[in-house]
This record gives sequence, structure tokens and C-alpha cells, in this order.
Amino acid sequence: MSILNKILTAFRGGAREVGEAIVDANGTRIFEQEISDSREHLKKAKHNLTDVMAKQMQSKREVNRLKSSVTEHEGFATQALDKGDESLALEIAEKIATLDADLAEQESALTTYGSHVERLKELVKKSERQIKDYERQLSMVKTTESVQKATAAITDNFSSSNSKLIGAKESLERIKKKQMDFDDRLKAAEQLQDETMDKSLEDKMQAAGIGQTKDTAASILERLKKK
Repeated sequence: MSILNKILTAFRGGAREVGEAIVDANGTRIFEQEISDSREHLKKAKHNLTDVMAKQMQSKREVNRLKSSVTEHEGFATQALDKGDESLALEIAEKIATLDADLAEQESALTTYGSHVERLKELVKKSERQIKDYERQLSMVKTTESVQKATAAITDNFSSSNSKLIGAKESLERIKKKQMDFDDRLKAAEQLQDETMDKSLEDKMQAAGIGQTKDTAASILERLKKK
């Protein structure tokens, strides 16, 4: 293989890959459009079916007319024979032969129309069922695609902001520690204030001779003398 052929082959391969990538990227949109196109084709098929059914009705009316005409002319031929006019009866018989040929042709057409109508009706029903199934599948595909996009977005955001989340966690811990330190200092100040207030009250009560008083050396000696 020449270099040029190899280049052309590589180009075709690349073009095919690009085409497949475009199809894959727009798969849902293509599928939806294909369903819409199928709906339009089905609509035309129904219109054509009504045309065939109309011709079937016309053919049936013609068959009934020809049968009636044959019966009528057979009566005419019988009357001609009753009157002994075989020449007229023969002409009427020739007319009947023509009517019989036309009747056979119309009956054949009617049978053909009937088979076509039945086959087309079945195809229309089958197509309608298939399109409805595709529409249900399209709805599920769209839902799945939306969920996958949302999941991918969440994953991408988490990956790209992972370091930010770590930083945010550290900031939160620092804030919590600062708040705990503040609470501890506040509790310590309250405790110190309570102790100070208790000490001041105790000193005032002792000065007034209320509550427990400390024994001095002089008081102890005086108590011993009394004994």
C-alpha cells in the first residue's frame, strides 16, 4: 500500500471516528427525531390506507351492481326465450357474458383490496405499538441522562473543590476552638467573681462577729483560765 493510500485510509478512519463521536454526543436528540419522523411516516401510511379502503368500498359497490345486472339480464333472456325470440335471447346472453367478465375482474380486485387493507391495518397497529414503546424508552433515556449529568456535575465539583473543602473544614475547626476558648474564659471569670464575692462576705461577717471566728492566742488563754 502506498503512502498516499495509507494517508487516505487514516483520514477515512479519523472521519469515521469523528462521525461516531458526533452521533454518540447527540444520540438522544437523534433518537427523538427518528421517532418524530416515524410518526410522520405513520400518518402518511394511515392516509394511504384510507385511500385503499375507499377503493375497496367502490369495488364492492361495483361487484354488487354487476351481480344485480347479471340477475336482471338473466331474467330478460328467460323472457325472450318464453316468447320464442332466440335471437334476442342470444344478444342478451352475450351481454350477460360481458357482465360476468366484468364481475370476475371486480371480484378479483375486491379480494386484492381486502388482503391489502388487512395487511396494512396490521402494519399500522404494529408501527403504533413500536412507536409508543420507543417513546417510553425515550422518556427513560432522558431521565437517565439527566441523572447522569447531575451525578457527573456533583463529582466534578467535589473533585475540583476538594482542597477548598479541606480549607473550609480547618476554618470551621478554628472558629469552634476560638468560641470554646471564649466560653472557658467567661466561665473562669464568673467563677473568680463568685469566689471574690464569697470572700468579701465572709470577712464582713467575721468583723461583725457573725459565723465562725478564728481563735487568737489571747482568746485561747482566756478560755484556759476559765477552766
